Amino acid sequence: MTSGLRQAIFFILLVGVAAAGYQYMIKPANQNLAEAKRRVEGKRAKLADFEAATAQAEDFNKQVEQLQEAVRFFESKLPPTSEVHKVLEQVTVIAQKQGLRPKTIKTLQQKDNNGYVEQPMTMKLVGDFTSFYSFLLELEKLPRIMKLRELKLDKQTDGDGEIGAEFILSIFFQNKTA
Repeated sequence: MTSGLRQAIFFILLVGVAAAGYQYMIKPANQNLAEAKRRVEGKRAKLADFEAATAQAEDFNKQVEQLQEAVRFFESKLPPTSEVHKVLEQVTVIAQKQGLRPKTIKTLQQKDNNGYVEQPMTMKLVGDFTSFYSFLLELEKLPRIMKLRELKLDKQTDGDGEIGAEFILSIFFQNKTA
């Protein structure tokens, strides 16, 4: 064998070993590496999702705390049911202080809701409009949660510049069972 032929066989053998090494060792290692990279990227995506969910959960916790604070605030504005007469007395004192004459005050059926009780009352007052407006402004200043609805104003025929006001005033109280 000549040295050129030997070199050619050696070269072919060397290329064959390199091709076999690539085919059976490097190619599977590259596939395993690519699969591992895909798994790592999937885990990173999940981690990013978890981080976003954690941030969102922290925001929810802050919102829950704010809502609990709001509930505590409104509950502080709801007196116990046993104070109905006190609130009614305050409303009539304000009406009389403003120069209004109460015609009728009648309590209606109590509405028991989930966390509070609503006590509606129909009221009829007579006086001038300015006094009635002042009465409404004083009602707003009371430390109670109240709602005025179904307001009807009528001009009185027997009084000079007087109006008759008929409305339903709802006063809200704490529910004993809540």
